[in-house]
Amino acid sequence: MKQQLKQALDPILQQSIVDNYPVAGVVAGVTDQHDILYLNHAGERDLATHTMMANDSVFAIFSTTKAITTTIALQQYEQGKLDLDAPAWEYLPEIGELKRLQGFDDRGQPVFVNARHEITTRMLLLHTAGMGYDFFNDDYHQLTVRHAYPSIITATKASLKTPLLFEPGTAWEYGSNIDWAGLVTEAVGGKRLGELMQEQIFNPLGMQDTAFTMTDSMQQRRVSMHHRQADGSLQADSAFILPQDPEVQMGGHGLYSTVPDYLKFIRMWLNHGAVEGQQLLQENTIKLALHNGLGEIAMKNLPGAIPALSNDVNIYPEAEKGWTLGFMLNETETASGRPAGTIGWCGLANLYYWIDLKNHIGAYWATQTLPFLDQGSYGSFLKFETAVNHIIKQ
Repeated sequence: MKQQLKQALDPILQQSIVDNYPVAGVVAGVTDQHDILYLNHAGERDLATHTMMANDSVFAIFSTTKAITTTIALQQYEQGKLDLDAPAWEYLPEIGELKRLQGFDDRGQPVFVNARHEITTRMLLLHTAGMGYDFFNDDYHQLTVRHAYPSIITATKASLKTPLLFEPGTAWEYGSNIDWAGLVTEAVGGKRLGELMQEQIFNPLGMQDTAFTMTDSMQQRRVSMHHRQADGSLQADSAFILPQDPEVQMGGHGLYSTVPDYLKFIRMWLNHGAVEGQQLLQENTIKLALHNGLGEIAMKNLPGAIPALSNDVNIYPEAEKGWTLGFMLNETETASGRPAGTIGWCGLANLYYWIDLKNHIGAYWATQTLPFLDQGSYGSFLKFETAVNHIIKQ
């Protein structure tokens, strides 16, 4: 299979850097339960300096951070420190202070009311707590543009203390929920989120290149952000970097990592929480985490409220989808061949992964390209995913 994957996937990576909407560079990998089956790269880390991409290049992994934070939260649940259905303010009082945005008055001023329902950690992990992102929600965007609410990218407490967009537990809205879940996890774990991750995930899995604050070695291998221009070209932005001494270690988006490191994390899930004789998550917790927790609540499409950061989002519109404790779940097969029951998600700068528990295969595709769902990077990723799924079904 390794040879088949190489023959099929190398041309896709090479084509991705020369297409009409090329990416600057990409690293992509595939793993099974035991080993990396494919790992390669193409293109450049920075188009301005013409620094070449490498397999161990370091990416801001954005929302693919969320699955790692969720795993830490589930470990606290296993240890009896965290009740997923208790009011989250019992662990973190400030989350109980959030008001709900009722709308805007005639002068454009926000109107706030008290929420009737209490937020639970389960709601945070399912994205049903009422929180959003300004680049996916017009009301939230209005708060940041007209009313001086700081951007989530600042990694500050103030950036998290935005009003709820709906009554907790009544809808699904993708947003800063997992950042709050990270703070809850810190409160019950008694340590900063990065420290918990290091002790409970990174050390057992040998993830040496994953952190909120990059080492000197990681800094030297960091991939520059690239912004898609109106004519389809890319502009390198080497100064773009997530806060390296953040007030809040943002469990929703703050990690830097490499593709080989993230494949180790995917492999842990393929092995149902096990790694080298250790059980990082118990089987019952895995089953709990893989269940669609939305019930009658439906996932919704996300409008690109800030076009420089995201296009409109409607991922796999042909498939029925739900949300688990940490992942999107497709409940029917996708056009790319992702079987029902597969979990996965993505990151803002066009990073994508999936974990196919039926065929025991996982994969990760990494670029540093904005906006999200960029025509070039996302299109190439879908070709990559389709090719992998075709090979494993032969």
